[in-house]
Amino acid sequence: MVARINTGKSIRKALNYNEKKVQNKEAECLHARNFLKDSSRMNFYEKLKTFEKLTSLNERATTNTLHVSLNFDPSEKLDNDRVVAIVERYMRQIGFGNQPYLVYRHYDTGHPHIHIISTNIQTDGSRITVHNLGRNQSEVARKQIEEEFGLVKAESKKLSDALKLKPLNPQKINPGRRATKAAISNILGIVIPQYKYASLPELNAVLKLYNVTADRCGEDSHTYKHNGLLYRVLDEDDNKVGTPIKASLFYMRPTLDYLEKRFAENESLKQPHAKRLKVAIDYALLKNLNANLEVLISALNKEGISTVLRQNKESLIYGITFVDHRTKCVFNGSDLGKQYSAKMILERTKPHEEKIALPLADENKQSQQQETPVQHQSVSPLEKPERSMLEILMAPTVSNETTPYALRKKKRKRKKKQFKI
Repeated sequence: MVARINTGKSIRKALNYNEKKVQNKEAECLHARNFLKDSSRMNFYEKLKTFEKLTSLNERATTNTLHVSLNFDPSEKLDNDRVVAIVERYMRQIGFGNQPYLVYRHYDTGHPHIHIISTNIQTDGSRITVHNLGRNQSEVARKQIEEEFGLVKAESKKLSDALKLKPLNPQKINPGRRATKAAISNILGIVIPQYKYASLPELNAVLKLYNVTADRCGEDSHTYKHNGLLYRVLDEDDNKVGTPIKASLFYMRPTLDYLEKRFAENESLKQPHAKRLKVAIDYALLKNLNANLEVLISALNKEGISTVLRQNKESLIYGITFVDHRTKCVFNGSDLGKQYSAKMILERTKPHEEKIALPLADENKQSQQQETPVQHQSVSPLEKPERSMLEILMAPTVSNETTPYALRKKKRKRKKKQFKI
């Protein structure tokens, strides 16, 4: 079982998202816990009113909505009663057992999964903290439920392969706004909250792997001037196809304002993982001395790192971005250091013979030097051409004085004699 937690400040949007799935016969509402009526006897507004009564008790809270999805392996045939039992066990374990919550079973993907909507505002107006809820309480609950109900464990390769994010196939997306929105939404629901990106180009480097892009349009466009953002599907040639969808129309509202806040947060969160990426690149180049760019990309891919190249209309590479799927971090090459920039990566992946080849003039000069005997002379550290200025400055000072410093006699200063006139 895999649990994914989203928090927000609009219970209406979370409820509306699931109720629309029910309307389109892509989901059903299985259970309503801590409500006055059963789920089948309540309409949209009755469900919403229960939640809004609680959220109104703490209007200062910036987060008041909990939206959880529990995902199961396709091999597991779970009836509705068993699903509800799992949900009740899970919600008690994470501290939401006494809160009102709704359980929806979705049928729009290849694996069974459910959505849970609740609020973290309690009857006394206090709020349940959701900070690190997924990392702490949810992880403990997940492991215990897997043992108790005999579910496929999230760590197993079988389940991770079933839930692996796959690129969209533009040819299989039916024309129309609804189909395009649903296809893009599945990608955004995983990439936006899980990956650590610090700019829009870095986010697009991840989305491009799944044939999606976040588009600001041209500087003269209405979208750009009003700080808007559109999400679109890309074909094999990176051309934008299908109907563009406004960011504000998606459930999680991945607008530019929202993303800019994540950029600032992710900048510090991803830095501890830069070392792994640099080591992986250096090792791949060291292991394959004659590696070209394709060999490097293939080697990094085996380590769970995707390489995204930025090219101009003439197919010249002017930028490179690395997406580490294990740490969920995205780095522009130049941000890792000068030697990881696009220019240096291209230089480092040239054929070995091309790297060591000397110009004709240099080769002639070198051959003449070999024929002429050279007298070896002692060279001081400052005269060695191969030493950098940093090495010279950091070199220890050599002294011919044999007497320890502590035992040396201090020289007395001579006082100037004053002559009387």
